[in-house]
Amino acid sequence: MSLLDDRFEVVARHRPVDLVVPGDHAGDYSGAPYVAVTGDGPLTIAAGDLELTAWYDGGAGLTVATAGRRTEHRSRRHHRAAGPVDGLGLALTGSQATVLTHEAGQWVARGRVDLEGRVDVRDEALLADLRTDGGPAGGFGQLGLRDVRLVTHTDGSPYRLGRLVLLTATSAGPGFFATAHTSVWSLDPDSLDLAHRADLFFRRPGGPGGAPGVHGDHATHLVRDEGRWLVATSSWGDFDRRRPVRVLLAESSGDLLTGRHVLDARVLPLPTGGLTSVGVWDPHLVRTDEGWLVGYVSARRYFSFHPVLAGGPSLDELGLLGADRTRRSCEGTTLHRVGAEWRVLASDRRRAEYPVYDLALTRVGRLAAPYPSNIPWPTVVEPDGESGGRLLVTFDGTPYGGPLTGYGTHGDLVVMRAR
Repeated sequence: MSLLDDRFEVVARHRPVDLVVPGDHAGDYSGAPYVAVTGDGPLTIAAGDLELTAWYDGGAGLTVATAGRRTEHRSRRHHRAAGPVDGLGLALTGSQATVLTHEAGQWVARGRVDLEGRVDVRDEALLADLRTDGGPAGGFGQLGLRDVRLVTHTDGSPYRLGRLVLLTATSAGPGFFATAHTSVWSLDPDSLDLAHRADLFFRRPGGPGGAPGVHGDHATHLVRDEGRWLVATSSWGDFDRRRPVRVLLAESSGDLLTGRHVLDARVLPLPTGGLTSVGVWDPHLVRTDEGWLVGYVSARRYFSFHPVLAGGPSLDELGLLGADRTRRSCEGTTLHRVGAEWRVLASDRRRAEYPVYDLALTRVGRLAAPYPSNIPWPTVVEPDGESGGRLLVTFDGTPYGGPLTGYGTHGDLVVMRAR
């Protein structure tokens, strides 16, 4: 059946929230400035000359000590909990330190400090000395998920572990884009159970790809290319409107489906000739008999953006194939094959639809599916012959963590199935 004939309906929602990554790798926080500790307080995260302390004395606060300078911080509006507090959390996510209280079954951000300009938290010499005190600690988990993609082989087919399909997602931190990072999850297509498997971070050399050091870059596609992994991501880990967002590419022969990994990344040059472009993101890679296809987004300014498709004999020799410049808030460009037919999917917030294109990026229709809030990417999973109809895996814009976290903690993982 054609993808355009399907009618999708929501069959499951997930909202995994963990300050500390649970499971076998809970205690592993080395290599990246994304770490958390929970307990009754006070709580400490330290590295080199940096010491962060979270405390609660009827209101939450943060103490920051760096190279002989010590400051105390308490939010005027948000430091007091609305009810009884049964736990305290301290998270370092990129350059942001956040103190959270656990109340009424949820984590709520009560204070935060930006460490930019005081200490370089992305310096690996500093990260090698990371230590915590006060309670259970480990890599920072997530307050929500967004930017969901299927883990695939180079031909675009799902990379499965038995019956399980694998997904990459952006694990939202307690704030804007630089507090997030890339994670890997498994989804059972029958029970629709979701499980966390891995976290990925990216080491940049500096230059056109942004500041050097280890970053939580995200909006990622993980691709299995015979005995190695290709990992295409977007340089949101240190977003600054004054410099362009780039697509980065890493390669690895390691087991990226479990544990915590820091990958060496370089800029993947994507064509924008003829387009007014201040940045590119949301890469999706497929290799056909004719060569590589790469879907992505180009922004004419922040934030006005549209889908783009490029192709070429190698990932470093790509030419522009098409762009839908009529769109102003359309991203999540995704290549999908139904039989021998390739289609390009995207998500348009202004029109609240999932447009479907051919390889010239001419619109041929749209998916008949509910459109949640924010800009939910369309990730389609074809049935493997045993399960029911196609799945559409996406997300919404539901926030978490209270008013202090602001935009960026979205959302729920939303699973739909074709009737």
